[in-house]
Amino acid sequence: MAERCLLITGGSGLLALNWACAMRDDWRVVLGTHRHRVSLRGATSRPLELDDADRLARQFAELSPDLVVHAAGLTSVDACEAEPAQARHVNAELARNVAAAAAARSIRLVHISTDHLFAGTRSGYREDDVPEPLNEYARSKLLAEEWVRQADPSALIVRTNFFGWGHARRQSFSDWILQALRAGQPVTMFDDVYFTPILADVLAEAAHRLVALSASGIVNIAGEERVSKYEFAMRLARAFGADPGLVRRGKLKDANLAAKRPTDMSLNSDKARALLEDEVGRLDDFLLSLRGQEGAGRRDELINAVSE
Repeated sequence: MAERCLLITGGSGLLALNWACAMRDDWRVVLGTHRHRVSLRGATSRPLELDDADRLARQFAELSPDLVVHAAGLTSVDACEAEPAQARHVNAELARNVAAAAAARSIRLVHISTDHLFAGTRSGYREDDVPEPLNEYARSKLLAEEWVRQADPSALIVRTNFFGWGHARRQSFSDWILQALRAGQPVTMFDDVYFTPILADVLAEAAHRLVALSASGIVNIAGEERVSKYEFAMRLARAFGADPGLVRRGKLKDANLAAKRPTDMSLNSDKARALLEDEVGRLDDFLLSLRGQEGAGRRDELINAVSE
């Protein structure tokens, strides 16, 4: 078994599960959980007291991880809008606790942020662009970045938008699209909302390479291509041999969502590309890898990985 220990918070989430799959051959992976149990080959799960800074510090001392990836969070934009205090607690206060516990033991930390921090009036946001959060989710994630930097200046703060295989209790964006298309059901996707999606495994690998380079501060790790949600679904359909004719065009303004959302969340990954001396990757390659993961059993493995 690998000697290096990787601790991932939010252990029942799709990012943590896919990150664990990507790294389990090279790391001893511990998935930090809250209320769910996780059963995944090559990983162990451990309840973490993220709410209690002192207890969390003792748990870090006991587990002695070499690297912590903080992937826990409240990601429902509308739920955050309805409960801003809960959004601030889960997304910012818990992140501060994790960062303080990591800093106290000089443990390298990767904090997962979001691409949702800007007004969306243009494309290709860089790390030094001034955030303009439009909703409570974005505000809580921006506060998390500030508090993580204060508690642990050496932390790597990753802005991104990822996709990958989910589980029975929590479908991913790509899961939802594929399930509908394979059932012959049409899906309506926004053709006026843009992002730069990246496969979860590629995100994990890039983050680990940046940690090895002692990178810190804010770094965008996103796909090389800016695409609309509609185009993403069309290319996903083609990659998996589904009927792209089932993908219908829709507009964000017609969706009547509770929280205001940016129409352009695309990130510029020049900084990551320069540090890595390599491209982050392109969407069709990510989709080909996603299909390969299904063929290799990743989807089936993760479907029942999470239980009460």
